Amino acid sequence: MKKDHIAIILAPLQGFTDVTYRNVFSDHFSGVDEAVAPFISTMGQMRLKPSRIKDVALENNKKLFVVPQILGNVAKDFIFLADHLYEMGHKKINWNLGCPHSKIAKKQRGSGLLMHPDKIDAFLDTVLPRISNTLSVKIRLGRRSKDEIFKLLPVLNQYPLDEIILHPRTGIQMYEGTSDHDAFEKALLNCQLPLTYNGDIKDLNSFCTVQKRFPHLKRFMIGRGILSNPFLAEQIKKIAVDQNTIQRLKDFHDALFTGYQKIFSGPGHLTGRMKGFWSYLGPSFKNSKKEFKAILKADSITKYQDKVEIFFKKNPEFIK
Repeated sequence: MKKDHIAIILAPLQGFTDVTYRNVFSDHFSGVDEAVAPFISTMGQMRLKPSRIKDVALENNKKLFVVPQILGNVAKDFIFLADHLYEMGHKKINWNLGCPHSKIAKKQRGSGLLMHPDKIDAFLDTVLPRISNTLSVKIRLGRRSKDEIFKLLPVLNQYPLDEIILHPRTGIQMYEGTSDHDAFEKALLNCQLPLTYNGDIKDLNSFCTVQKRFPHLKRFMIGRGILSNPFLAEQIKKIAVDQNTIQRLKDFHDALFTGYQKIFSGPGHLTGRMKGFWSYLGPSFKNSKKEFKAILKADSITKYQDKVEIFFKKNPEFIK
């Protein structure tokens, strides 16, 4: 398979891959083909959450093709939101059946619905004929057992879904342990729909491992790996960029800081958001633990900016 046939999809990470991040990332890095946006929850009573709708507004997402993701288990509420997104211009949407968090799962949403293939069947049977969008689903192997998927796949195979995005862990695993490639292979053999791989692609080596195991796959979703290494998609696609690595990272950081500065009113919200990104990016630098910790301890915007400036002036080695 040629490298230029590979599609890289930015994964939906709540609190990270919002429209600000997606736009700034697209200004500074290449190789990502599309993004699935962090989920929009159905609310009932024909209500919409303006901030989540604004995040996927096409006029705000001109730099990277975005697919809205819906979290919900009530068909009429899903249809209402899907219709609204279609009117906004979104011909493709995604159904979140993978969120591992217990607060969501115990309400039979996200991965909590994977144990109930009959309910998923009834949901799709009701929803698909009534929406104008095409639909993909993002799933895990199951909620509690990796065998749950093999009761679910025969259900999904009946429907004209765009694709199944599979993260080969169970919901209760969260992000512990490792992705189960054997289970993914078994799912691939039992899936009649296009299958996209998601999970533990954190560097070029881990991507090559997945690609070698599944040479016919063409679509890969990456989330934490791109947050840790924004160059990863370029490395996978062998896109040569003649520019200083550290300077690119600093320019990216500064643009991201400016973008969030326009949104967050309180200094704590701004520095909190930026420190969240550092929790992924920081460990990718060699011999910089002291300076990295100083950034995380900064308790004001001024101190934060000073510590970041010191960090980059030392020209740390990026090891990804």
